[in-house]
Amino acid sequence: MCGMASAESTQASVHEREPVRPTKEDEVAAAGSELIGGPLGRRALLGSSWWTPVRVIALVAIGMFALGLVQKAPCYDGAWFFGASSQYTHACYSDIPHLYQGRGFADGLVPYFDRLPGDMQYLEYPVLTGVFMEVASWLTPGSGTIQYQEQWYWMVNAGMLMVCAAVIAVCVTRTHARRPWDGLLVALAPAAALTATINWDLLAVALTAAAMLMWSRGRSLAFGILLGLATAAKLYPFLLLGPLMVLCWRAGRWRAFGTALGGAAAAWIVVNGPVMLFAFEGWSKFYTFSQERGVDFGSFWLIMAQNSDDPLSTDTVNTLATLLMLACCAAVAALALTAPRRPRFAQLAFLIVAAFILTNKVYSPQYVLWLVPLAALARPKWRDYLIWQACEVAYFLGIWLYLAYTTSGDAHKGLPTDGYHWAIGLHLLGTLYLCVMVVRDIFMPDRDPVRRSGDDDPSGGVLDGAEDVFVLGPAARPRRHVADAQFDGPPVEWGRPGPTGGSL
Repeated sequence: MCGMASAESTQASVHEREPVRPTKEDEVAAAGSELIGGPLGRRALLGSSWWTPVRVIALVAIGMFALGLVQKAPCYDGAWFFGASSQYTHACYSDIPHLYQGRGFADGLVPYFDRLPGDMQYLEYPVLTGVFMEVASWLTPGSGTIQYQEQWYWMVNAGMLMVCAAVIAVCVTRTHARRPWDGLLVALAPAAALTATINWDLLAVALTAAAMLMWSRGRSLAFGILLGLATAAKLYPFLLLGPLMVLCWRAGRWRAFGTALGGAAAAWIVVNGPVMLFAFEGWSKFYTFSQERGVDFGSFWLIMAQNSDDPLSTDTVNTLATLLMLACCAAVAALALTAPRRPRFAQLAFLIVAAFILTNKVYSPQYVLWLVPLAALARPKWRDYLIWQACEVAYFLGIWLYLAYTTSGDAHKGLPTDGYHWAIGLHLLGTLYLCVMVVRDIFMPDRDPVRRSGDDDPSGGVLDGAEDVFVLGPAARPRRHVADAQFDGPPVEWGRPGPTGGSL
């Protein structure tokens, strides 16, 4: 039980120390704070008024979301309905109004059970997202022109997604107890504001962020249930179970992982089971569509295909993408077991989702939402975060200008294919850059902004402060300290093996 005592004492000490002030540690945050009166001082009355960090950040997130809605105004007023390319030239495209009629909601069809007219026979989204879409259709007036109904449907969805955006910001703010202001990275993310209402991804992102919060509080079952629900809304959240399993292996926390895994499986089955049982063909459409879908926007596979006289078949790309992802999974597992100090959960969660995005055969611009909260927890450094966000904003503009080019006929208004390939390259390089920074932090924990302030793994829950029971390579050697003349803070202790044997 010594590992549990260590974890509990570490978590207790964390809550006794004062919150970390980003304006003291981060030069970009300090410079940006000049817009609102300068860096926060030691004698600031934190928590003594209604304006707590959680409330401030939630309001900022809602404000940024509202700005994203304003950015969609040209489409709301007509570009969604008139002109083939105007919704692309204004960079305000959204799937939501188009799928109101295209997926049978306007006609009262039941997702997964009722066959759709046209090429897409059933709704191609996971079940919980389908429920979200259906609930929004119930709140949409059934009278008036189809344009009026689609406008309402988008607005209803936007209201529901705004709640998700606020939940994400609050969860990230509360996950690292001593670093609440890191939530501003999420609230102020420009790419998130621009892509929030393109599709329904925010539902899965909110559930995943809530799951991360529960794990940080040591609530393994709640984490599992929320992660299972997130996976029922979008496929990517289940990837977090892989890094968690390896970290629990290194720390000997198998019981917590087993509880999380059981909760995730149970929640996923509860949501999917009834639809699988009574409408299997409709339920399976999401999975068959993902498998059969060809190389599409945003991926390096598209660059290869558009520059080849004999592009790879869809089956070949599926196989190669799967092998690349498995290689990335193996690399993350090796990193977790051989790093000098056990990596933080948020770091590996970011890396595994980023690997999925980088190797996948399609990258829709709203997929950036998957990484926003994970990036804020994994690498809360404003400079690196903003570099990545700038690359994602460039890609956001690039894909719409490319679609404007391809839909404007002989006018060719927009970005040609070569220019779009540069936009894809920026997205890939920006994501790889942040991955490199996170990996560097893992190998050199004295450079990790979270660990520089004296924490171990504040999002790690039972992993926070736990001893290692299984490590490989140099990490198995006796503990030593990092000497860094430029390191202004407590010495960073590198991982060491703890007691061998049983799990807690």
